[in-house]
Amino acid sequence: MAFTFPFCYTPRPEIVAAARRMTARIDADPELRPLFAEGKMLGVLEVERRDGSVDFLYGFSGLAGGRNRIDGFVPPIFDLLDPQGHFKQEEARIVALTHQIQALTRQAQALTQESCHAERSEASHLLTALKQERRDRSVALQEWIFDQFVVSNALGQHLTIAEVFAREGLVPPGGTGECAAPKLLQFAYLNGLKPIAMGEFWHGVSPLGEIRRQGSFYPSCTGKCGPLLRFMLEGLEVDPDPLAGFPLAATSSNYADAQNGPVCTPIPVVYEDEALLVVDKPSGLLAVPGRRNPCSALSILQKDHGPLYPCHRLDMDTSGLMVYAKTTGDQAAVQAQFAARQVRKTYRATLIAPADPSAPAPDRPFSPGDHGWIDLPIAPDWYDRPRQKVDEKEGKRALTEYEILAAQPDGTLEVRFTPHTGRTHQLRIHAAHPDGLGRPILGDRLYGGHATSGTAVPDSSRLHLRADSLSFRHPRTGAVLDFQL
Repeated sequence: MAFTFPFCYTPRPEIVAAARRMTARIDADPELRPLFAEGKMLGVLEVERRDGSVDFLYGFSGLAGGRNRIDGFVPPIFDLLDPQGHFKQEEARIVALTHQIQALTRQAQALTQESCHAERSEASHLLTALKQERRDRSVALQEWIFDQFVVSNALGQHLTIAEVFAREGLVPPGGTGECAAPKLLQFAYLNGLKPIAMGEFWHGVSPLGEIRRQGSFYPSCTGKCGPLLRFMLEGLEVDPDPLAGFPLAATSSNYADAQNGPVCTPIPVVYEDEALLVVDKPSGLLAVPGRRNPCSALSILQKDHGPLYPCHRLDMDTSGLMVYAKTTGDQAAVQAQFAARQVRKTYRATLIAPADPSAPAPDRPFSPGDHGWIDLPIAPDWYDRPRQKVDEKEGKRALTEYEILAAQPDGTLEVRFTPHTGRTHQLRIHAAHPDGLGRPILGDRLYGGHATSGTAVPDSSRLHLRADSLSFRHPRTGAVLDFQL
């Protein structure tokens, strides 16, 4: 069986079970519990030993309670906390420089206009020199760190983090190498263990902005861990990238599912005339060609219907109504309605059960008929694309209307969303964020639609978000077109 593709995956049952065991251990241990209460990404790695037996390794990202070594978890790739090591000693020098700069700044501010010019000039030059020294030491220390972190892959190759990123023409950001996934893989390679599967999940309080839900699995970050894991997984057979789309040979009546192999399922045509083509786009298929894979619903449909021009977008994982125009003029006319917010569209979604159904009041109570608005600004998460985040300072306003349609016995919710803006991943974020509905959409691999606890829900391998209604004016006749699935 191939190893987990770390940047978009559904956790395997054995990984979920191992994660539950680890969280139970943390919750039951009075010494461990406070170390992880602040909120921490944890990782599980299933490995095969030389004798063929299977075991599980556990790791955590960064520090837990200020510590990088805790019994039961793999150690750091490189120990930066050694009090006699170069890092701590140089860090102390940089901190001392900061204190000097702060003290000298206060003294310089106290100098009056009557103070001699030479005194003021001397203070200014000393400040400049100290700041430059601090800057130079900080840069040199960061470069030193990336030269100390040496990582391996399944081919037996070893590179420093600086060398790994240089292969892609990049400079590693601060903190690279301290996430759970690279720690786990490095420990496995150093100890002759074969990686089989992995998963990373959140434990503890959710941070501000980012969507992190207790017990939910998340993909590895693409900024710090992207180049690193691509190197560390060389030599392993890895699951295909679900984001890569479908093969170019696909047609509208026969395309292949990237996860489940070849399937013969048509892309249903909902409506067609001389100006428009409206289809029911499947989940897992790009709406338009992407950078990594030119295959998409557009490229597939054009083989049967001729030139088409997209009037709007749907996420790859979102299914439902998608409109293509047959001329650029018709495309512009429909796009103008989207831009002017004259198009009415709704989505139906299934939200996962509370993280801990046994708790007295684990989540906000919802009842069928509940209705409201979510107004949370959204911005790209530049170190973890394609994820987005809630950002009160830099984010653009995102407004969503919601209605609870049903509350199922298993704890899941059926919800209708009506977006009044069109931000990337808007509905997924508004569903999952604690200041939204606080419930990720079932099957959402980016924002926590898979949990380590709670009622298991079948068919969670796809995103349960569907564009189920769409209403706009025909670009030529002006007649109102109303489509529902």
